[in-house]
Amino acid sequence: MPAGRHSAGCAPRGPQSRAGGYSVLELTFVAGLVTVLTSMAIPVGAGAIDEVNASTAARYLVTRFRLARLEAVKRSSAVGFRFQSHEGRYDLGCYADGNGDGLRARDIGRGVDPPIGNSERLGDRFRGVDFGFLPGVPAIDEPTGNGGGDPIRLGASDILSFNPLGSASSGTVYLRGRVQQQYAIRILGITGRVRLWRFDLSTRTWTPR
Repeated sequence: MPAGRHSAGCAPRGPQSRAGGYSVLELTFVAGLVTVLTSMAIPVGAGAIDEVNASTAARYLVTRFRLARLEAVKRSSAVGFRFQSHEGRYDLGCYADGNGDGLRARDIGRGVDPPIGNSERLGDRFRGVDFGFLPGVPAIDEPTGNGGGDPIRLGASDILSFNPLGSASSGTVYLRGRVQQQYAIRILGITGRVRLWRFDLSTRTWTPR
């Protein structure tokens, strides 16, 4: 598929885009329905709502990353995400390699690597959720640390790229809820697998989900 042509694998724009046989509107409706039903199944309260928002946001990102991996294979070109920080918040945009040299910040800025859909901010879709660390939460690979620091750990360019062979640039992305919700999404470079982790504040340990 030509790089400039729209596809549903990364960030669909309209109701005609399809992913796995379902339209974006259908998937959005189902995701919203699951969120509502889940919130009804647990005690109503601010903490419960925050937990639903954070866990749903984490799984939303996992799904987007996995779809981008499939899109790269389908296009036979690199597809991925660029994270850009603006006043403490992050814009997330999906892009396709337009000239065969992989995703590069310079090519994205020049329009050589075109966007797939529109960029978004996680907190605009899931209230109270953003990329970051709760105070005192360590990174997965720094269990004795006092704080995580940079939540986007994908190299200097802050770009997560999946290539046509199914592998990816390795790294970890951290996101948090309002008070007690902390998640991490790890991308394994060789296999391109995407794994979700959650930090347990009571035991102060990271566990896979």
